[in-house]
Amino acid sequence: MSTEAAINISQLPVLGRNVMTIASGKGGVGKTWFAITLAHALAKSGRKTLLFDGDLGLANVDIQLGLMPDRDLASVIVGKLTLEQSIIDVPEIGFSVIAGRSGSGSLALLPPPRLNALREQLLRLAALYDSVIIDLGAGVDRTVQSLPPPRGACFVVTTDEPTALTDAYAFIKVTIADRPNADIRVVVNLAESQSAGEKTYETLVRACRSFLKFEPPLAGIIRRDGKVRQCIQQQKPLLTLYPNCDAAADVERLARNLPRPP
Repeated sequence: MSTEAAINISQLPVLGRNVMTIASGKGGVGKTWFAITLAHALAKSGRKTLLFDGDLGLANVDIQLGLMPDRDLASVIVGKLTLEQSIIDVPEIGFSVIAGRSGSGSLALLPPPRLNALREQLLRLAALYDSVIIDLGAGVDRTVQSLPPPRGACFVVTTDEPTALTDAYAFIKVTIADRPNADIRVVVNLAESQSAGEKTYETLVRACRSFLKFEPPLAGIIRRDGKVRQCIQQQKPLLTLYPNCDAAADVERLARNLPRPP
């Protein structure tokens, strides 16, 4: 039974507050891995969760999960499927996925009316879930940034590398220029320790405070953990293979601190 047959989504309110965006200024900071692991942690806590791969040109949510989807976001964009029809339920991990398709072009290339229509579909679909996570493409493109709702939290993932911090700052600058009231939160990944992660956060927030007059709060610190690389190589979620490792504990702690949307 299709989602539309099960429930008339046009009658549901457009919520938006339960939609979380995972972003970064640059690639290579663990953004997609974090999006997957956060979705898994929320699902384990009992929330009905959907992970949307918004990095259409370099999509890899399905690769990291070891999926071979027969439907994806690219099919939606060309009109072969509705967004609801593109949903893939993955019972073994407890959450659903809308996969992208690597090499199929960027969402930034979509005409604004098409992108706005996709955004509206996603917001209506979000009303069927407790939590929706959008894994955005890396970078500061304003067109792609228009996909998430204005009220949802945006987690900016960075590391202690100078380029990662510089690009995270650039993303925050562009975002608050477009949406001054944006709910931006910082996630420090690959930290050598809790204290090292706090120093990385302070470096970023100091720049935001000085030049943007804005201080994004720290959402969480994820310690460097060799188990993460192993799970990516095996194309399995971290919380499935190594649920007791340091990085798993850090993401689950972050997930527990997220309030349930009204």
